[in-house]
Amino acid sequence: MRVGVVGCGFVGLVTAACFAENGHDVVCIERDAARVDMIAAGKAPFFEPNLDDMLSTALGAGGLRITPDMGAVSNCEVIFLAVGTPTVDGTIDLSQLLSAARDLAQHISASARPVIVVKSTVVPGTTEGPVREAIETGRPGVSFALAMNPEFLREGSAVADFQDPDRIVLGTGDRDALTLLRALYAPYDCPVIETTAETAELSKYANNALLATLVSLMNDLATISEGLEGTDIEAVSDAVALDRRLSPLVDGTIIRPGILSYLRAGTGFGGSCLPKDVAALARLSHDMGRPSAMLDAVLTANSDRPKQLLALTRARLGTLNDRKISLLGLAFKPGTDDTRASVAFEIAEQLHAEGATVTAFDPLVKTLPPAFAVPIDLAPSAEAALEDADAALVVTAWPQFATLDWVTLPDRMRRPLVVDGRNFLRHHDLPQRIEYVPIGVNPADHSGQPDRHE
Repeated sequence: MRVGVVGCGFVGLVTAACFAENGHDVVCIERDAARVDMIAAGKAPFFEPNLDDMLSTALGAGGLRITPDMGAVSNCEVIFLAVGTPTVDGTIDLSQLLSAARDLAQHISASARPVIVVKSTVVPGTTEGPVREAIETGRPGVSFALAMNPEFLREGSAVADFQDPDRIVLGTGDRDALTLLRALYAPYDCPVIETTAETAELSKYANNALLATLVSLMNDLATISEGLEGTDIEAVSDAVALDRRLSPLVDGTIIRPGILSYLRAGTGFGGSCLPKDVAALARLSHDMGRPSAMLDAVLTANSDRPKQLLALTRARLGTLNDRKISLLGLAFKPGTDDTRASVAFEIAEQLHAEGATVTAFDPLVKTLPPAFAVPIDLAPSAEAALEDADAALVVTAWPQFATLDWVTLPDRMRRPLVVDGRNFLRHHDLPQRIEYVPIGVNPADHSGQPDRHE
């Protein structure tokens, strides 16, 4: 099948590479010249496991092309719109998507009736509303079918998620679109939900809202636990997770589904999806005159959690002014170089506002976001980042941090204080001289040393 993908960000490029690997003839449209050159050389402009190899293979075999020319999709049977839909003050910004839709309309073949599929995350009503209008306005009388097909990809495992999906949602009332999309996704053995475009749009938001709610709930409980003597958020999480409605017993074995990872306290959720999607859905609910108190609370809890991490640090140091604080991790989660809405940068801003000097190390993040104005000294290694530090804050649970030489690292620090925002090192055998502060535990109940049990 001839497939076009407009937009070579995270979703678009993974979609293109995976369809090309499945034997389809795929053309990618990308306006950023530097990104075009990078992808044409077989290199993704972001880190995603296995993606570079897939790009190189598909490009070499001729099953994948990339160009800035929208006209290249004129003969495609199906065209995915996968451009960014960021939020501005909580409101979704559709400008890139609608611009792409109008431009695409100019290049649709007059003899064809392609299926145009919105892959970008958009609020309910966008596909059949503004997107359809943009296409019809861009070229009155043009013939096309329209559908919404949300993505459910996790950064760091996006290729695997695409090739082995847990569900596919096809939102359209057009028979031609449904027939073509069924054929395109036929090789995937998973449930397929066929519904309206509006339901498909809402399903993506509902999925992310649920995950964000679980994170915020556990972080709220961690904050409560830090104020109560005798409580431990990790034991609380373990107790909740063993509920058989969450961890069913199958043939005598307890099944631990992946969603349980969202029932762990931390520093808050970040990344390209959860923050903006929850904010967009909350704003939509307010604009409808049906404000969601739950979504508002999820966002508030998420913004409050980094402040609590700093409160734990401040309680040990007395003040953050003139202190050198080292951040271990800048990506919003391990396995990616994505810093969008990363809690690490919010923490850095608050540290800077209180007069602290901030250093940081991340295994993949080697440059700061262009719009980030707060000075951060990016160290070439964790050891260098901890040099003369008054405290180390574990922000991202990179596996590499567990294998650092914690026996000698205290010698580099001015004060061997480790505040673990992920409870990542809690069960590791750290030396006694490290002053270790976990989250979700009352300071009066904690000796300052990591637990010595698994």
